[in-house]
Amino acid sequence: MPSFNNFNLNNALRNALTDIGISEATTIQEKVFTIAMAGRDICGIAQTGTGKTFAYLLPCIMQWKFSAAKNPQILILVPTRELVMQVVNDIKKLCKYNSLVVAGVYGGVNINTQSLALQEGADAIVATPGRLIDLIYNGAIKTKAIKKLVIDEMDEMLNLGFKTQLTQVIELLPVKRQNMLFSATITNDVEILIETLFNNPERIEAAPAGSPLANITQIAYSVPNFYTKVNFLQWLVTNDSSMQKVLVFTATKQMADDIYEALAAQIPERVGVIHSNKEQNNRFNTVNNFQSGNYLFLVATDIVARGIDVAQVTHVINIDIPDTPENYIHRIGRTGRADKKGIAISFVTEQEKAALTNIEALMQQQIILNIMPLDVPISTTLTEEEKPKIFMKIIQPKKKKVEEKGASFHEKSAKNSKVNVKQSRKDVMKKKYKKPIKRGAKK
Repeated sequence: MPSFNNFNLNNALRNALTDIGISEATTIQEKVFTIAMAGRDICGIAQTGTGKTFAYLLPCIMQWKFSAAKNPQILILVPTRELVMQVVNDIKKLCKYNSLVVAGVYGGVNINTQSLALQEGADAIVATPGRLIDLIYNGAIKTKAIKKLVIDEMDEMLNLGFKTQLTQVIELLPVKRQNMLFSATITNDVEILIETLFNNPERIEAAPAGSPLANITQIAYSVPNFYTKVNFLQWLVTNDSSMQKVLVFTATKQMADDIYEALAAQIPERVGVIHSNKEQNNRFNTVNNFQSGNYLFLVATDIVARGIDVAQVTHVINIDIPDTPENYIHRIGRTGRADKKGIAISFVTEQEKAALTNIEALMQQQIILNIMPLDVPISTTLTEEEKPKIFMKIIQPKKKKVEEKGASFHEKSAKNSKVNVKQSRKDVMKKKYKKPIKRGAKK
């Protein structure tokens, strides 16, 4: 790997990197730095764990210039609150020896508190798109000085429905700026945004899209149902001493809570859970406890998978197989980082084998399905989704043919069908005597 000494960094950044303990650049960092310093737009294809955060932060900080106006010059957009805090912390580490001020803004907390904090000004803003739009319209953030726009985890942004907000933000920025986009996968929607909003960006690929990280050993087990998966996880906790820092991924919040309760009963105060229903402070504290080693296991859903940046994760366990193959790559990318070895274990039911096949096709690599250890208890309890669906043919009863019936009453006879007609006495007498009846002359 190349040394950061070859990057011609200023002393402030060199000293900061030394304090962090990083001396060698990753592939994506080496490729991005030269092009970014030349002012070109960049589209970086990089998976989790490749060092892409420092890849865009180093040139942004290197080219930042002090301004008394304190309007932000750097705007970084990320999909989750956790990722906002991670990038803010990385910037603070790199700016230990200069005066760049960074602020992180995200939803789920009081917007007025963030507005007050921004009154002091900020040189760099790290934000989720929705909250950023709100603060711009409130006048808390001025965009006229933005020189660099970074969009990180672009594919996840679109998956979470941020396309409209991204377009709105970009329309509010100065036309003359440098754009840097990073995504683990380049979908059709990402391609359209690149062509529409960017200026002929240079494409940089750190690793082929979909290829698994070389440092990760992938293992899969055939498991009959969800509650057997819970039993197997508890068995691993007891029998595998190599599990020192373990991320457990599930598809749903309810499943995450069920897994948490099962593990908490076995290893109390050594397991945490985070998903979108948890309060912000709870999520931050849980991740911090996991990072510091207070928690041995952290159970999480896919929506926060990309916002977790924890060093030295020994294992990733997939309780289920994600429907989207790229999500599997993001999950297992939490381990095997910074040249460390990692293990990814997946529990696969019969219904999930098709999703596993799609993942293998994306990675162009087969994952062998192993048999569970014989002493793992097999559960016969099924979730509602796992219970067999009985489809019964519904026979509609035949409608009885309604016979046409006659009128309720018969026609009256000619005799009884007379109609009362009001007649004067004069007419009656005329009809009776066949001549008009006249009164005699008055006497």
